[in-house]
Amino acid sequence: MQPCLSWCRSPVVVAGTESIPMAPGKILLILGMVTALVGAILLWAPGLLGWFGHLPGDIRIERDNGSFYFPITSMLIVSIVLSILVNLFFRR
Repeated sequence: MQPCLSWCRSPVVVAGTESIPMAPGKILLILGMVTALVGAILLWAPGLLGWFGHLPGDIRIERDNGSFYFPITSMLIVSIVLSILVNLFFRR
């Protein structure tokens, strides 16, 4: 039997029930579905997220010999949204 890391048996609390351990397979399945959803949105509705990456605060330097792009504001928004989602779904 292989040792389990602390994240693979984190309890999931559902209102009115006891804590149920979340298996790594379930986590991977959820991540896969989220990735497929984002991929479908980018494929069939590219204008829906066209604003993303062009926000004020995203650094874009274009010169004759190359370009540099650093999306500070966009990554801050991604970080805040992911932090909220993780705290909502994986709260103990």
